[in-house]
Amino acid sequence: MKVQAATARHDASRRTVSVEYRIEDLAHHSGATVRTIRAYQDRGLLPRPERRGRSNVYGESHLARLRQIADLLDRGYTLASIKELLEAWDTGRGLGGVLGLAAEVDGPWTDEKADRITRAELDAAFGGTPDEAAVADAVALGVLEPVAGREDEFLVPSPQELAVAVELHAAGVPLSAIAEHLRELRGQVEHIASRFLDFTTEHVFARYLGHHPPTEADAAEAASLVRRLRPLAQQSVDAELARAMRLFATRHLRQQLDPQQAPSHDKETQSVQLPVSTMRAVRRLVGEGNAAAFIAAAAEREVQTRTLDTLAANSSNTPIVGQTAYGA
Repeated sequence: MKVQAATARHDASRRTVSVEYRIEDLAHHSGATVRTIRAYQDRGLLPRPERRGRSNVYGESHLARLRQIADLLDRGYTLASIKELLEAWDTGRGLGGVLGLAAEVDGPWTDEKADRITRAELDAAFGGTPDEAAVADAVALGVLEPVAGREDEFLVPSPQELAVAVELHAAGVPLSAIAEHLRELRGQVEHIASRFLDFTTEHVFARYLGHHPPTEADAAEAASLVRRLRPLAQQSVDAELARAMRLFATRHLRQQLDPQQAPSHDKETQSVQLPVSTMRAVRRLVGEGNAAAFIAAAAEREVQTRTLDTLAANSSNTPIVGQTAYGA
């Protein structure tokens, strides 16, 4: 019994001994540099070490804090935001809700699973002739991602997107035209995503994210809302795209089948002078490369809206057959 008691006391004493690090050891275990650790201390992100004679001693809490900072940096937070979050943690408000919200937003926004494809399979899918320029385009656009250590293999984040490119190419569309179309489409879709986020933030999330950082309960509620609202963006875009395709495809087919219809001049362009302030605002909103397409799309939408308004007004002024002046 005495031996067992002594062993238990020895084990308990080992558990109570905290691990201590010199700054070089802390840097090694955390993956941060000594210079970075000192910079975090200066900015108030990392507690000061304990002074032991001429040496600074760090503990497990310092290592845990460095790992928290690294995780938040990986999630895209700035150091200023991280400082606010860590201060909230230190005052007992917790980081669990905020990290849960970040994980929800960082998670996949589609059920589609990534796949892999070899270079031989890729060449075969596009007619069997290697096209280095097209592959480079696909990598630049993120349609293909090189696999480390495997020069003949690629990761395909969206097999559906690649399948669309295969079908378009088989229908006769050049690969360069497919890449250019994707660039244009991506800029427009990114604008839609930005507007959807602005809309939902203003009307839904503002009440939960008004605090900096948000409370644990508010962050958890916002994460739940992200899960519920996530499919709405794609559903609304799918519905509107179907409506627009039905409208324009029907109009386009009529133009192609009607030999008496005047030829379309849609591809002709004309220069229009816009105020510098307007162009600057557009570039800030959608980026330099998408400014022209945005202005053209905005003008086209305005024309369509006014046309529909005119048709509706004319229709409301046309008497219905059989209707009297008194509506009887």
